Amino acid sequence: MTDFTTLALRRELIDSASARGFDRMTPVQAQTLPSILAGEDVLAQAETGSGKTAAFGFGLLNKLAAEQAETQALVLCPTRELADQVGQALRQFAATIPNIKLMTLCGGTPMRAQVNSLAQPPHIVVGTPGRILAHLRRESLNTSALQTLVLDEADRMLDMGFIADIEAIVGCLPADRQTLLFSATWPEEIRSVSTRLQRNPKQITAAAGDGPPQRIAQIFHQVADTDKLAALERVLADTQRRQKTFTQALVFCNRRDDVDRVSTHLNSRGVSALALHGDREQRERDEVLLRFANQSCAVLVATDVAARGLDIASLPLVVSVDLARDIDTHTHRIGRTGRAGESGRAVSFCTPREHERAERIAVAAGFRLSWSRLPNNEGSARDQPPMATLVIQGGRRDKLRPGDILGALTGEGGLSGDDVGKIEITTVRAYVAVARSKAKPARDRLRQAGIKKRRFRVGVLGD
Repeated sequence: MTDFTTLALRRELIDSASARGFDRMTPVQAQTLPSILAGEDVLAQAETGSGKTAAFGFGLLNKLAAEQAETQALVLCPTRELADQVGQALRQFAATIPNIKLMTLCGGTPMRAQVNSLAQPPHIVVGTPGRILAHLRRESLNTSALQTLVLDEADRMLDMGFIADIEAIVGCLPADRQTLLFSATWPEEIRSVSTRLQRNPKQITAAAGDGPPQRIAQIFHQVADTDKLAALERVLADTQRRQKTFTQALVFCNRRDDVDRVSTHLNSRGVSALALHGDREQRERDEVLLRFANQSCAVLVATDVAARGLDIASLPLVVSVDLARDIDTHTHRIGRTGRAGESGRAVSFCTPREHERAERIAVAAGFRLSWSRLPNNEGSARDQPPMATLVIQGGRRDKLRPGDILGALTGEGGLSGDDVGKIEITTVRAYVAVARSKAKPARDRLRQAGIKKRRFRVGVLGD
């Protein structure tokens, strides 16, 4: 049976699953949740998009005691982007359970503000290893009551060199705990870490979904380095022609300077593009991801910092301007498309000197490599994104809520509900997607009329 009601879940979580349209468990949920709920350690191989966050999320929430103001669960993630995504998901799952406090602890946020918030211990902490360890060493984070440790995308954390931090963190945790380790791949290092951190874990390999298999068309083009920009324009224009509507694409480069060069070129050709790489400040990275997720830009050009933790439900195209360096990176790149039963295309450019690496990727992934001709069309995908993002200099600290912003925009702001998209509120800022043609008038009206009779600075991101 794959219905959540067949599990020994508290009623609030069954209601949460129903409210989110989780009619049936995905394979990773059906295979891992019985063991997680029984208190066993679990070592699970599962891709992003397989439903693993709900698997460990429902498991740790099921035994959480809201009346005990202690940190009972810790989730470690490789990147700030993934930690934010996991934190948001857990908050949604816990919405039916009163008084649950969750904190996200990552770099890029002042340490002092986090220390002050930790004075009232959260029930759940989600964060990156470096920042979590820093709090443990200064004793601002107390884990003496911890029940559950989750390592999400453990293979990525090992690739990024976090193993020493993870082992130092584990040394600060109670020995009597449940440890859940989720990884997209199972290299020998993962098994070694599992042996050191877990007790007789249940080993599970799960498929990504229980509906139709992922439909990702993998296309390889032989392209000289000097022709990559023109080739990219042709691929984007061809995808727009196929989709016959506004189309988004994720474009990967191996080097940061190439990310900037490609995004600058696309913008000069009338394609709305943003750049994402490690040289950007954390706030800039967050705002870029937010604008891409709410359809305020057409193309996101990124290094592999975006390969994990980026979850766009309907992304029809991924392009590797530079061929991925290894099979794992290639797998995670193409996994950004063809999600939740949708079809997608993964296009890889390959110079003549990279043929051997392309063949190794194909053999390891189990498909036959065939070379395709570039589309014959000329020109660029010049459709403007349907949305623009307003940034309001006020957030949770100012007690702003999504309903307040929506009311201000659709009341005196003059917009219809269809003109307003995603609303994201952080501690000090709020972001709202609005129809592009109405963004500046909406900005001006918010500046004049305010929100809840209060004036805030309002701008349009990117202007």
